[in-house]
Amino acid sequence: MLRYIIWRIAVMIPTLLLISALIFIIIELPPGDYFESYAAELRAMGEGVDMDKLEALRAEYDFDKPPVVRYFHWLAGMLQGDFGYSFEYQLPVSDVVGDRLWLTVLVSFVTIVFTWVIAFPIGMYSATHQYSWGDYGLTFLGLIGIAIPNFMLALILMYFANIWFGTSIGHLMDQQYLGEPMSWAKAKSILEHIWIPVIIIGTAGTAGMIRRLRANLLDELQKQYVMTARAKGLHPFKTLVKYPMRMALNFFMSDIGSILPAIISGAEITAIVLSLETTGPMLIKALQSQDMYLAGSFLMFLAFLTVIGVLISDLALALLDPRIRLQGGSTK
Repeated sequence: MLRYIIWRIAVMIPTLLLISALIFIIIELPPGDYFESYAAELRAMGEGVDMDKLEALRAEYDFDKPPVVRYFHWLAGMLQGDFGYSFEYQLPVSDVVGDRLWLTVLVSFVTIVFTWVIAFPIGMYSATHQYSWGDYGLTFLGLIGIAIPNFMLALILMYFANIWFGTSIGHLMDQQYLGEPMSWAKAKSILEHIWIPVIIIGTAGTAGMIRRLRANLLDELQKQYVMTARAKGLHPFKTLVKYPMRMALNFFMSDIGSILPAIISGAEITAIVLSLETTGPMLIKALQSQDMYLAGSFLMFLAFLTVIGVLISDLALALLDPRIRLQGGSTK
């Protein structure tokens, strides 16, 4: 096990280097840079552009040098904990992301817990009561949850909340707390608002997990070892949880590699519709404005979480399912 972990960590290093190069190339592919986009935006608004100031900024942040030089400068800075400077926000990247990061983690973590709490009991019930009215009803609700996009559900809730209750759904807190330091009143306001994006974002994830858990459990419940346990008089709940449920969780462990970056990135489109103070809209805006250091550093962080999540997923699968072996190959 230890040898396998060391080997996987060693493989992660060239993988992340390759990802960093691809991220830099993709961000560099569009013509121009942030300063040219900013100058074009000022001209579109009818304002003057101080080209000398822009050229000085380009020289200050090495945009007058070849892309290869800037790539290695950016890479060396990240290894030292310096993620660069955000031109859009005129702040270091770490300061820009810091305020939104913990809000994103909070929303995503509560959404994941909400998904698990709802999906696991329903999936177990549907599998053990196959073709019952309860199974049909829950399956219908699950298919609706999968079919309706999150952003459309957000728009629907915003409309009916305004029509029925006269309230405006948006942001993760009341307007007076935006940009203010954390306080008890601000925390209370966040808790009052957080349930709306949690329900919206968690709907599709809950529905999908119910369907997968039901399908995997149905497959396991038909196997010989379950019939043998029932024939020996083992309690039905213990029969379900001890082995079939454990084997059916393989897909859940496999999803860890995607759950970790999703916790940080959040649901970008839903966050834009609801005006949430999370990192998703910030990333999209950085990509649109070619704010290279902010977008590149954020994408690198997501890549790092992905490779870590895949490693954790592989180790968890080996511990959960004895049929899986880390070393690969055939077993006698």
